[in-house]
Amino acid sequence: MRKPKLLATLLLAALTSLGASAQNHEFTLNGKAGAPIQNTMYGIFFEDINFGADGGLYADLIENRSFEFPNHLMGWETFGNVNVSDFKPAFDRNPHYITLQPSGHDQKFTGVENKGFFGIGLKKGMKYDFSVYARLNNLQGKKCQLRVELVDDKDNVIAKHGIPVEANQWKKYTTSLTSPKTVAKGSMRIYLEKGDAVDLDHVSLFPSDNWNGLRADLVQDLKDLHPGIFRFPGGCIVEGTDLNTRYQWKNSVGAVENRPLNENRWNYTFPHRLYPNYYQSYGLGFYEFFLLSEYIGAEPLPVVSVGLACQFQNKDDAKNAHVAVDDLQPYIDDALDLIEFANGDVNTKWGKLRAEMGHPAPFNMKQIGVGNEQWGPLYPERLEKFVKQIRAKYPKMKICGTSGPSADGDKFDYGWEQMRKIGVDLVDEHYYMKPKWFFDNAGRYDNYDRKGPKVFAGEYAAHGEGEFNNWEAALSEAAFMTGLERNADVVHQATYAPLFAHVEGWQWKPDLIWFDNLKSVRSANWYVQMLYGTYRGTNILNLTENGKAVKGEDGLYASAVFDKTNKSTYIKVANNNDAEREITINLKGLKAGKTVKVVTLTAKNIKAENTLKNPDAVKPIESEISLKGAQLKVTVPAKAFVVYQL
Repeated sequence: MRKPKLLATLLLAALTSLGASAQNHEFTLNGKAGAPIQNTMYGIFFEDINFGADGGLYADLIENRSFEFPNHLMGWETFGNVNVSDFKPAFDRNPHYITLQPSGHDQKFTGVENKGFFGIGLKKGMKYDFSVYARLNNLQGKKCQLRVELVDDKDNVIAKHGIPVEANQWKKYTTSLTSPKTVAKGSMRIYLEKGDAVDLDHVSLFPSDNWNGLRADLVQDLKDLHPGIFRFPGGCIVEGTDLNTRYQWKNSVGAVENRPLNENRWNYTFPHRLYPNYYQSYGLGFYEFFLLSEYIGAEPLPVVSVGLACQFQNKDDAKNAHVAVDDLQPYIDDALDLIEFANGDVNTKWGKLRAEMGHPAPFNMKQIGVGNEQWGPLYPERLEKFVKQIRAKYPKMKICGTSGPSADGDKFDYGWEQMRKIGVDLVDEHYYMKPKWFFDNAGRYDNYDRKGPKVFAGEYAAHGEGEFNNWEAALSEAAFMTGLERNADVVHQATYAPLFAHVEGWQWKPDLIWFDNLKSVRSANWYVQMLYGTYRGTNILNLTENGKAVKGEDGLYASAVFDKTNKSTYIKVANNNDAEREITINLKGLKAGKTVKVVTLTAKNIKAENTLKNPDAVKPIESEISLKGAQLKVTVPAKAFVVYQL
């Protein structure tokens, strides 16, 4: 039999445990508007990784459409007599094309087939717009007939159309085909049905619902985030594997048919699927990036090369790894010309090109990034040259520098020291860490220097076990972001990374949005970013418990903002406990209505993940509660992120 003293001890422990699971907290919210929150506070970062551009956001369904891959027929299956040529090409920067010659008696037709990127996705009732540049090969004016077909995954022709070719000069031919069924992995064929030989170049197939050449559902996924900033085109592809393969924005504007192919920096590894050749058609180029920024309501932030190739892949003394400081002027000119392309008058060289492409009005670009994730002395000595000339010509343009690839350490400290010395406007910080790091670092920016450059959290994501987009990772980001919001006077913008991944062609995870050939899925992390972007506010409010910021004590994280545009207050709370928490929020100097909107994001399992087959495992639920007097009493569920709108 147990002694009474022991029983009393056990009972007290049990009661203490019970009290902890239902622990009450009392917050104080001061309604006086504090520091402003930038419009750019929450946004998106695009890089062509995981087939994010060709095969993803860029809607053309044809791979190697201009026959410019090193293996010119890569992506194409040929039938009969098909040859590659570059004699009198249609496009000087994409000079290769194919010739279809009449077949011998043993084969009825000559033709080619393209299966796109992991198959061509076709939707029932969707019209697909086909185009090709063609000319009669013998240049003598004899007619020929092409036949274009859509083919399903069982090799059945489901749509076809004939195209007569009569010109002996290059000419664009178009037609449309409607798919009678949904096919996940279809293909497209072109046959020389009759007549003499014909030359073909730049073969395209777009779904008719595309938005300016971009995939409609993925564009909507971006727009619904309500982003304030859009950083593009990268990332490591800005640097290139070497200087020759760096991203050069001037190659990505003008007629899409004449934008030269570029090798992708991410072409070297695919753990999920062997895909050794990964290239950029530049169909999604800087003009399209600017258009997209405008459409989704985000400020554009283009990044240009500082004259350093990828430092992860190249030693400092490697051949073609960096341009000499004295030879930087063409790189600096690219940056200056880019600003002119975005903002220049239509009478300027690059402003005129923008107008000719269809956008006479300037894009109102306010920032430019110079270099990506660079470190060591090679970077600041080059960056300084850019800063001097950009500031001289465009004194209002904000310049983003970088603190390197890590969240701390010698490279990070040196980077910040140099960025302060040079006087950049923002410093781009990157961190890919475990969820615990994000929970533990919600106070990261509390003690940052308020007088120096502002912070741009340009690439970050919580990498949980297996690096999936599960709820644990998303919740840790939600908790961490309360610290970004609380410190909006020093943190001016933040973008999760990477943005897109094809389920059959990824090389990096987690990613914000996953997709296949027909549909996309919004990850749990997407919903966290969306809630912050939707309920951003215009000014910080001071939210405390016992006079201190709420940044992890008893597993709770919180921040609050005021929105002058709709006179609303948004309170964000993340609960990392296995049990719910009761919170009383005292509203000091704040008038509010009697009804409070509640948006709750949680999951039954901390490892829950949204997938294409189960897209709603983690999804916000809206409800309402009543506000009585100057106190808001709420119950925050276990492992949940909640937004309260007063």
